[in-house]
Amino acid sequence: MTSFRWHSAVLLAGHGVASGQALDRAEPRLSPYPKGTIAMQTPFFAALGLDLSPYWPGTLNLSFSPAELQLTNADYSFPDLEWTDLHPPETFSFWKVRLRSVGLLDFDVPGLVYRPHPETKIRHWQNTSVLEILAPYLDGVCLGQRLELGVNPDAMKVLGSSLS
Repeated sequence: MTSFRWHSAVLLAGHGVASGQALDRAEPRLSPYPKGTIAMQTPFFAALGLDLSPYWPGTLNLSFSPAELQLTNADYSFPDLEWTDLHPPETFSFWKVRLRSVGLLDFDVPGLVYRPHPETKIRHWQNTSVLEILAPYLDGVCLGQRLELGVNPDAMKVLGSSLS
């Protein structure tokens, strides 16, 4: 088993597309994915051997800004996945991680970095210092909260970050 290297991050608001909550916000947006992209993609990933059922069907957007992220050696990669007819196939990679609380909340849970490759993703651009994380539902987590992400140092580096 690989030992994790821990990095501090801040929880940011996402687009609300992965979870389907873009439709629930005060400023209504029309989403072509009303169930959320994760719920729509889950059966495709399951058929390819990745079970997302332990995770809430949405992402936590963790900012490591101003750090630069380097991701290599994904635990799972799915090139050219045709999961919708709304746009061309996308390539996805996933890395096993751990997510833990800092401060009042007390949790340490398994998770996955969820990464649609930017070169195949035509909508909902993501800042390069932000990672999307799949995790079990975490009650009490709020925007702006500091969290720590445990990563395999052979697969992921956060350059310019202070280690916990």
